[in-house]
Amino acid sequence: MNINPINKISTLFALGMLFLIWGGVSIYIEQGVDVLSVTLSLLGFILLFSCFILKIKLSQGGLHPAQWKGAGIIIAIVIFVSAFTFGVNYLAYSLSLRWDVTRDNQHTLAVGSIEFMKGLSAPVQLTALYVGFPPKYLEDLLKEYERVSNGKITTEIIDPVENISYAAQFGSVISGQERKLIIRSGEERRDVDFTHSSLTEEQVTNGIVRTARETRRIYFLTGHGEYSILNEDNQGYSSFAKLLDANNMTSQLLMLGLKERIPEDCDVLIVAGPRKDLTNKEQALIQAYLSRGGNALFLIENVIVTTPDKPLTEIEERTNPSLNSILNYWGVNIGTDIVIDLNSHVGDDVGSPATKNYMLHKAITEGLDYTFYVRPRSISVLKERRPSIKLAPIVMTASKDKSWGETNRTLDVRFDAEVDTPGPVPISYVIFEEKKADELSDTRIIVFTDADFLTNAYLNQYSNAAMGLNLVNWLSELDYHVFLDQKEIKVERLDLTSKQIRMVASILFLIPLLIAAGGILVWLRRQL
Repeated sequence: MNINPINKISTLFALGMLFLIWGGVSIYIEQGVDVLSVTLSLLGFILLFSCFILKIKLSQGGLHPAQWKGAGIIIAIVIFVSAFTFGVNYLAYSLSLRWDVTRDNQHTLAVGSIEFMKGLSAPVQLTALYVGFPPKYLEDLLKEYERVSNGKITTEIIDPVENISYAAQFGSVISGQERKLIIRSGEERRDVDFTHSSLTEEQVTNGIVRTARETRRIYFLTGHGEYSILNEDNQGYSSFAKLLDANNMTSQLLMLGLKERIPEDCDVLIVAGPRKDLTNKEQALIQAYLSRGGNALFLIENVIVTTPDKPLTEIEERTNPSLNSILNYWGVNIGTDIVIDLNSHVGDDVGSPATKNYMLHKAITEGLDYTFYVRPRSISVLKERRPSIKLAPIVMTASKDKSWGETNRTLDVRFDAEVDTPGPVPISYVIFEEKKADELSDTRIIVFTDADFLTNAYLNQYSNAAMGLNLVNWLSELDYHVFLDQKEIKVERLDLTSKQIRMVASILFLIPLLIAAGGILVWLRRQL
């Protein structure tokens, strides 16, 4: 029985493509070479070669110019598609550019994390102990830290049951339920347990910060009605203390009346809204600390307001002292007014301005959204001050024409050009005094005329937390970004084995390949 030449060529081409694809995909998926896959691949090449030889023989006098042109176009398309596919994959693996299309940006580290990892000076080893096959998100997260760290971070995922001897060096109990990330840098080590929840970027980054950076010690003055880091109510600072701790800055209380000195290991002294005056001795101790190159954050509370029928008592007049007896020496003066902003405020309280009007302080204000403050006071700069002192505002009210420092404390809100401070009103200042080379370290001071914005009630509103952390970070002379527990990702992923990933990749590759093969087969049949 004679077989139609067209059908014969079509059959040879179809079988050749089938055997070639079968053999090639088998080698790729199994990541190994066996007799069957090699045989199929060779047989596929032979059949395709035979197909084209038969095509030439059936064409009398060889292929016509038009046929050669068609064949050339097909070959050019195949070469272009192959080169394009190779180029795209090469660029995807070689370039650092990433496009994260997940809903929670779960494949992208925060800017602060990336900048800190790039600035690491010591190598960091991340070892995840995970029994069984690790989830894909864990592999992706650790690889992302490796990618952005310029080679300073190395990662590994260990099954402590299969690698008992290796896991034993960490002193961990072998458990099928326990999941732990061990972070090591030099002699420092931190363990992060993620047995009951997915490992998050905040856990990893904060663990690296604690391991790779020297601990900073923050002292909060107490004994004068200040906001307390032990208080977990709305008016407490316990949440702020926890954020400091997450950034490797430990918080402690300091009662100068008992200690009669500021500890030598104090990196930053925070005076958070004292309700009554400090003693002369306490003020002298703070002044001496600052003159020696100490760093301090002063958070001044608002003045007491009243109504015309209830004049302020002498005690109320002295409540929430301005601390000008300390701050005047450093070139600033705290007013006895209330900063008003009619255009930008929180709720219905025009005395709680919300603002993004920050001066250029990259380490403190870069990337911040709105922050708001509860009845802050104005700050003015003294003309008579030491030339070595450098001053600059940090935060000002947002409105120029609709904000001012209201000196009338009886709630009669209206601008009086003779006594009120016109907007935009500064409510925070940074003070810097650079010492000579043979003297002690530089003095850094930041003054805010509000302490409420860092309380438990308001800390997580807008960018209040980021502002507070940036302040302490700059004062402690650490040039890295702080990290907030903000991004909580719900992991909704299909975790595939490496073999399954190769199978999916093969299917995605075969779809356009089969379409192209179909086009070539149609072309072959038309040329006969």
